[in-house]
Amino acid sequence: MNDNIRGASFMVASMATFTLNDATIKYLAQGMPTFQVVFLRGVGATLLIVLLAHLTGALRKPIPRDDWKWVIGRSLAEVASFYPFVLALTHMPLANVTAILQALPLMITAAGAIFMGERVGWRRWTAIAVGFVGVLMIVRPGGADFDRWSLAALAAVLTITLRELITRRLSRDVPSLKVAIFTALGVMLLGLFMSLREPWGAVSPGQGGLLVVASMFILGGYLFSIMAMRVGEVAAVTPFRYTALIWGLMLGWLVFGDWPKPMTLAGAALVAATGLYTLWREGRRAPMPRPNAPR
Repeated sequence: MNDNIRGASFMVASMATFTLNDATIKYLAQGMPTFQVVFLRGVGATLLIVLLAHLTGALRKPIPRDDWKWVIGRSLAEVASFYPFVLALTHMPLANVTAILQALPLMITAAGAIFMGERVGWRRWTAIAVGFVGVLMIVRPGGADFDRWSLAALAAVLTITLRELITRRLSRDVPSLKVAIFTALGVMLLGLFMSLREPWGAVSPGQGGLLVVASMFILGGYLFSIMAMRVGEVAAVTPFRYTALIWGLMLGWLVFGDWPKPMTLAGAALVAATGLYTLWREGRRAPMPRPNAPR
């Protein structure tokens, strides 16, 4: 097995574990207050990431002074994106939310051109425009299924794009695991603050076990993502991020009994196709940057 196949396998595993985490949160939120779930999972995820950072020595590596503002800004953007995301996740079919999030590579490319002066040719601008048509096919403004939760999913895309633009400002000297720690802490504190505004429920042993599993999914997704980028070529591995859509479809059907409408599936396919084309064009122009940390 060559390095690119191994890297692609790790990326598929990363998308599977991240989507399993989303499905677990959605499932738990059916029987527990949503932000109690977010807080308790955040505690577990933070502890596991801190342990991993300690074992790998990342905890001892300092963050350069000039990068602190970007690390804090990224954490705030993560909190700003997770709030609408978890609202959409708990009120929309899993596959629909996952499909909307597949517009992120297109949105990041467009934002990079507009706000960071990155060069984007007419072919990629055309792909971005077609991809946004795919997003409209998924959310269908004015349709019976379009509601505030669809808007929340779109808001999550916008704020995650902001997070990724800030991530590009981080220097290579910033340990990725330390960024992940601040990210997990931010989401945990969001869960704590919001959970104080709603009554807490008793946690059954089964729910407690699922919270631990969700924390492990977050850690697993992060580790698999790092392994994928370190083993394979970025241009060969990154397109396999779109397997998240397949996992979202499968888990939405198996766990929640949801299956998207044909228009949603067509829109998701259009978004994925244009996103893959954009990645291919970027790969032809120059080596793609390694991502600093996943969501």
